[in-house]
Amino acid sequence: MSGFKLVGIAGSFNRPSKTLALVRHVAERASIRYGFASKTYDLHDIGPSLGSALWRKDLDEQGKRVIDEIVQADALVIGSPTYKGSYPGHFKHLIDLIDPQELRGKPIIITATGGGDRHALMVEHQLRPLFGFFMAHTLPTAVYASDRDFTDYTVSSDPILGRVGEVVGELAAFFPGANPALAAAE
Repeated sequence: MSGFKLVGIAGSFNRPSKTLALVRHVAERASIRYGFASKTYDLHDIGPSLGSALWRKDLDEQGKRVIDEIVQADALVIGSPTYKGSYPGHFKHLIDLIDPQELRGKPIIITATGGGDRHALMVEHQLRPLFGFFMAHTLPTAVYASDRDFTDYTVSSDPILGRVGEVVGELAAFFPGANPALAAAE
């Protein structure tokens, strides 16, 4: 193991969830390539205190633990369902509970899901600026997947699998020594 930790967070409450499936897929690919320890969460994992918390200190222990894991991670995979052209309010509320300095310089893979191509630019127009405010390093390749890119909540589209491979490769700039044998084998 490289000693690095990756955390995936899907901005969805739904289970099963295509957003969570995409985030898990990306996190698993990165973990395999670089030897990361990884965990993946959705909004359900944060718990019921998310909706009533005005500040991070207002979260219950479960919510605080998940946010601590997010900010302590060496890299993040962020995924959001598209809701009326943007990310859902509870997802944004979760991100609002994080101090901007805690994500500064952190590499972030941004992903999103939606019903069709109409919302494909959500990753560029909504997620990239959001994490730009935090001065995080959103990787150049973003992954947007629509309903047709999944089979039974599993990523099945060759173009999406290709984009996932591209963005996972981009993490090498931040973790050049992590599992070099696996990187060379790809």
